[in-house]
This record gives sequence, C-alpha cells and structure tokens, in this order.
Amino acid sequence: MFPDPIRDGIKKGWMHIDASQLGKDATLEADVCIIGTGAGGGIAADVLSDTGLKVVMIEEGMLRTSSDFKMLESEAYPTLYQESASRKTADKAINILQGRTVGGSTTVNWTTSFRTPPDTLKFWRERFGLTELTDDHMRRWFELAEKLTNITDWQVPPNENNAVLERGGQKLGIKIERIRRNVKGCYNLGYCGMGCPTNAKQSMLVTSIPAALARGAILVSRARAQQLVFKNGRVDSLECVSMQGTGYDVGSVRVSVKAKHYIVAGGAINSPALLMRSKAPDPHNVLGKRTFLHPSLVSGAEMPGKVEAWAGAPQTTYSDHYLNTQPIDGTMGFKLEVPPVHPVLYAISLNGMSEHHRNRISSMPNSQVTIALCRDGFHPESVGGSVELLSDGSPRLDYKLNKYFFDGAKRAFLAMAEIQFAAGAKEVFPVDERVTGFRNWNDTKTAIEALTLKPHSTRVVSAHVMGGCGMAASAKEGVVNVDGRHHQVENLSVMDGSVFPTSIGANPQLSIYGLAWRNAARLAGDMRKA
Repeated sequence: MFPDPIRDGIKKGWMHIDASQLGKDATLEADVCIIGTGAGGGIAADVLSDTGLKVVMIEEGMLRTSSDFKMLESEAYPTLYQESASRKTADKAINILQGRTVGGSTTVNWTTSFRTPPDTLKFWRERFGLTELTDDHMRRWFELAEKLTNITDWQVPPNENNAVLERGGQKLGIKIERIRRNVKGCYNLGYCGMGCPTNAKQSMLVTSIPAALARGAILVSRARAQQLVFKNGRVDSLECVSMQGTGYDVGSVRVSVKAKHYIVAGGAINSPALLMRSKAPDPHNVLGKRTFLHPSLVSGAEMPGKVEAWAGAPQTTYSDHYLNTQPIDGTMGFKLEVPPVHPVLYAISLNGMSEHHRNRISSMPNSQVTIALCRDGFHPESVGGSVELLSDGSPRLDYKLNKYFFDGAKRAFLAMAEIQFAAGAKEVFPVDERVTGFRNWNDTKTAIEALTLKPHSTRVVSAHVMGGCGMAASAKEGVVNVDGRHHQVENLSVMDGSVFPTSIGANPQLSIYGLAWRNAARLAGDMRKA
C-alpha cells in the first residue's frame, strides 16, 4: 500500500466536506472562494493560502485519492471524468475528455508538460494586447510550476507505442523530440488516465491541494457551483447544490459561500457556463465565445510485433514539425503525439462495426496509435466554438468543423500514415468510417487525398479545452484582463484554461500552472494592500 497524503491529512484534521453527506444547508466564509480544483484552482489555492488568506475550494466532482485508483476504466471514467468520459460537442462530432474530480484534469492527464509556445504568446501580445506576456516574463512562473510538480526530462526509453513515432520520424528526417513529464518516482505503469495509484504523478491532488489544506483551507467536494449572486456590481455569494452518488444527481442540500474575492476555475466549458447561469455582466457578448479545442485526428497501425500500448509512460515522444513548417496564422498546423491504448478508450475511438471492429480489438496488442492535435484559433476561419446553456442550466459546446479544419485533418492523416509505414507498419487505418485500412503508403496517399473528410465520418477527439472567458486588454474582446480579473466585476477572477484567447498549440497544463501562479500572486498582493 502506497502512502495516501490526502487521507492521512484528513485523519489529522484537514478540512474536507463531502456535500453529499451534509444533513442540512451550510454557509461558509472565506477571504477567497475558488471554484474548481484543477490546474488553475489548485495553483491559486496553494499561492493564496501561503499568504495567510483563508481559502475555500469548491469541487463538483468526487474526492478520489491514490487508494481509490485501481487502474480500471470501468471505475475511472464514471468517477473522474465529465459526463463519464462521454462529453461531446453539440452535434456529437467531437468526443471530449475532461476531468471532473478533485485535482481536475491534472488527476487524469497523461503528464505531458510544455511551456506556452513563443509563437502563441507573440500572437496574444499582437492580437489581444497582452503585452506583458513575453517569454522572459513567463519564464519565472513556468520555473516555479516546474519545480512544484517536478517537470523534468523523462529518462526511461519510450515504450513501443512511442518508439514507432520516433523511428518513423527519424527515417523520414522529421524531427522527433522527447516530452517532459510531471512525475516523481514513476513506476512506468501506463495508466495515468485512471488516476495514479502510486502518487508518482505530481498533480494538484498531491501537491497544491494538500499544501493548501495543511494551511487551513477548506475543500468541499460533490458541490456544484450553481450561481454567483451579484449585488451592487460585486459578487456577494456563491450558491452551490450538493451532488449525490458519482456526482450527477442533484441533492437537496445547499452550500453558500461568502468571500471577499471569487475565482472561477472550473475549466473551459464549465467556467463560462457558471458565469452565464449567474447572468454575469457581458456587455460585448464575448462570454462563452472563442472556446477552443485541439481537435485531434487518430491514425491506427498494425505493427509486425507486440506494441502493448497500454503499458509504459503514455506520452514520451512528439513532433512539432507540422506546426513549425506552417505560419501560425496560415493553414492549420498540428502537433503529433501518441496516446495510450486501453480497451474502452480504444473501442470508442475506432471506426467500423461488427466483424471489422471485433478484428481491430482482437489485434490490440499489436496496435499503435498516433494522434494529431490541430492548432486552432489563429486564422480568421478558425473561430472555435461557443458555450451555450441547456434548459437545465448545464453547458454544451457548439463547435463546427469547417473546410479550414478538414484541410488540416487531411494533411495530418497523410503525415501520420507516412510515419507509421516508415516505422514498419503492416497496415495503417486512419480513423474515418469509410476507411478500412491500407497496406502500403502509395495506396494510402492516393485514397486519403481523394477522400472528402466530414463530421461524424471522420473521428475527431480532444482532451484539451481552452477559451470561453478569454483574456484581452480591451473589454470589447475579452472577459478578463491579463491578470485574470473580470473586466466588469471587481472581486471576480478567472484562473484556468478558459482565459486563453486561442488554443495553445501544446498540451495546456503547464500553461495554466504558470499563468495561474502569476495571477494568483498578483491577486494576493492586491488583497494584502486592501
């Protein structure tokens, strides 16, 4: 049995309230109320509690710790992910993986860690007036986050799943690089997406949240932030409802939080939805707009030998070749990475039915998968999606896939297939319902070039959601300013990936850590002066 710092801390007196177990309504008071415990909320809780401020953390999901993580998809998806890992866009054309538990997506991500690319920061400075966000300015905050979460070079050789990308790219002269990971004492199990049972993953669950709790912060789990109540132009309180079971059934108990300052950190989709439910000021109609994914294409390959892509660190190699060869505001560029291959995730991502699908699952031990993460938000035809509210107040992302995207998608399919064949693949199967598979590169190239890609037939997935509460120097273009402070509400901030005015062009956790640390430190300074 591995040590479980959260459970041990609670036994020592750390304040955790499971709202589903409350027998009556409750009211809490704090200096700062933080809504969401993922990358942004976790960092904010750590930084603000470290200055002596009283912090309350509100989390809609369940508190699950290393003692609960059994490396089982059947347990992980219903308890750790939004909508049991089945969240989709409004037209069902994109599957979205997004965390919903204490620690948010940091508890279930694959540990991939990149700083915000310089080209992205440059675009933000020039297009949105975020002039402070230079590489030099952000370096300090990235370094602090990297130290806290132990983001370092991964010294273990890549598993075969990642080695295929490396071999194929090297054979074609395409630059392949190694990914840095936020782990310490990693057992190289490969089940990062189901919660780390050894606490090797240095997520918010084992770093920032325990640190905040040890300083007297209060964690309230299974509490849905329903509405921010405004009074005289300020947030007066947060009203929450308890959630039952795995966190999808609304209970009868209400939790109210009174604070001096409120931080929304529920993640893109959920953060703009909360502000919409609360009827937050939005004079320029920018709330929920420009919500971005990294819409991702999937290419499978059958290799001549065992791959066993469920074992070993899930993501350790990548290529930015197809990003760096495209102007940031030109045709859509894409980043190549490799996902783990576990039965349920593999089955719902594959195309086809019946015998075809069964055969693919049967050959899973020899299957390699590459994904292309498309960089969205930098071109006039790349506007992302919009968050909207359903009749019950729950959020939905309307995200149209257009000709601009499918041009990038076709190039991504071709790039991935060529690399997989170069690495020795016997068969490559780009995941589109009209494609069964190809045995050589020439046939693949001819067929994919002739294929008209379209929603629902072409499988598109994403694990990265950004924007919707975008930051901009001007209130006409953004919900918050460069410090994450709401343009119209003095005591309201947003500190999560929803503040990004475009996608990142890289896995976003470190970008969120760095920016949240910067903005939480500035907020702490302002509150000390008040």
